[in-house]
Amino acid sequence: MLPGMGYPGRVADRARARQLRAEAWTLQAIADEVGASRGQVSVWVRDVAFEPPARGGGARRRGPNALQRAKQAELDEAARWGREVVGRLSERDLLIAGTALYAGEGAKTGNSVRFANSDPRMIALFLRWFRHFFDVDEHRLRARLYLHAHLDLDVAEAFWAALTAIPVERFRSPYRAAVDASIRTNKHPMGCLTIVYDSAAVVRRVRATVEALLT
Repeated sequence: MLPGMGYPGRVADRARARQLRAEAWTLQAIADEVGASRGQVSVWVRDVAFEPPARGGGARRRGPNALQRAKQAELDEAARWGREVVGRLSERDLLIAGTALYAGEGAKTGNSVRFANSDPRMIALFLRWFRHFFDVDEHRLRARLYLHAHLDLDVAEAFWAALTAIPVERFRSPYRAAVDASIRTNKHPMGCLTIVYDSAAVVRRVRATVEALLT
């Protein structure tokens, strides 16, 4: 059995907190969701822009009604069931999960292994799989960040560097997307990361693994 997947310095919780703040969650609601103190959440999200929900006439915000509580109870039960069914990943479980993930999200052409995602959990799972099953030279692992121009590049790069254990010095030049005022831009405050590994030999093995799964 392989050890569970973890995140240094609560990186995943911080990313989740920032995403929820961008969706206008209150600090206390975020703290309850990620299991952190309200003060810690405040530090994590202090630079995240958000629009607080409108309140009519200064009315006091109501707590969840019976229907909302019932729905939350169903969600909690579904989450518990999911954890119980999936359980702890064996080595073969990780092999199949990672191969299926790359089959759906990874690059299919060229001489590089490339995997892009904005979800830290997906990036972490991909790297766990890639490092475990393939002959990876850590010094050849690269990353490239896609980030909206109004977001903090240093914060985002530090976040992904901590998650991936790829030093910022090995990040390629980021792509800074121009902000379009007509669409929401705070959905992914840490941007989208692409992992890049240039090796024709490793590419062949990765694609052979995918082909074996799909045939």
